Amino acid sequence: MDIRQLKYFLAIAEEGQITSAARRLQMAQPPLSQQLKLLEEELGVKLVERGPRSVQLTEAGMMLRVRAQQILELADSTTRELKDYVKGVSGTLSIGTVSSSAATLLQERLLDFHQLYSGVKFEIHEGNTFRILDLLSKGIVEVGIVRTPFSSTGLESIYTASEPMIAVMSPDYDWSKGRSAIEIGELQHQPLIVYRRFEQLIRETCLEHGFDPQFFCMNDDARTTLLWANAGLGVGIIPRSAYGLAANSNLVIKEIRSDSLNTRIAAVWIKDKYLSALAEKFIENFREG
Repeated sequence: MDIRQLKYFLAIAEEGQITSAARRLQMAQPPLSQQLKLLEEELGVKLVERGPRSVQLTEAGMMLRVRAQQILELADSTTRELKDYVKGVSGTLSIGTVSSSAATLLQERLLDFHQLYSGVKFEIHEGNTFRILDLLSKGIVEVGIVRTPFSSTGLESIYTASEPMIAVMSPDYDWSKGRSAIEIGELQHQPLIVYRRFEQLIRETCLEHGFDPQFFCMNDDARTTLLWANAGLGVGIIPRSAYGLAANSNLVIKEIRSDSLNTRIAAVWIKDKYLSALAEKFIENFREG
């Protein structure tokens, strides 16, 4: 069993057809079928059930698929690490980040890292916390930048300082002119514009204070919350560090006095999984920052 055979097997497993896998690998079907047969004979197990038009993995095949993915990922990581060693700290670092952390990540972390390691390039994947954690588990990104709350099971993490949520609104919605902070109870009866990620947290906090919040607009990006609030459509609730992500020239800011609504940004990575030299350096820099 060698790396080439594992690549062939994974292509078959992912395509579900030897013909499609051969096309993807840019090779003829008979040699690919032969390689699969040789792999089964070497391991002494049947890896696939062959049908007229497709193949199905056996239990042994499903086990090998998981292991093959891990082995190929480790082989790729080893190759990258050796290239890093020869070239110094350079190459491309894949990071996943939620939109509400973009300002903190760029201003407080990436600029410092770039100054220290100017040869490094970046591949940024954006999405909500659940998508970033999924990208981590699949090995598409090495480090995720997410925001609490999230499940930390199977993860290593570094947290930044806690920050409050803020209410953002046009002057027409400012019921507390001259005040820079409000109590959570003052949001009762206000049309709230909320990033869906925080819906449960905000609802539970409001219920603890005796009222059910009125969600006017639920969305999947802190930038949408800012844009809608800036247009005068309601009161947005976002983490303080997300304020500069989108148009805010028409907004009044009020810090919400509530420990329950405080959040933190965290750098996360898979526990006990190999990290490239670039990822190690980035995490080290994040920790020092």
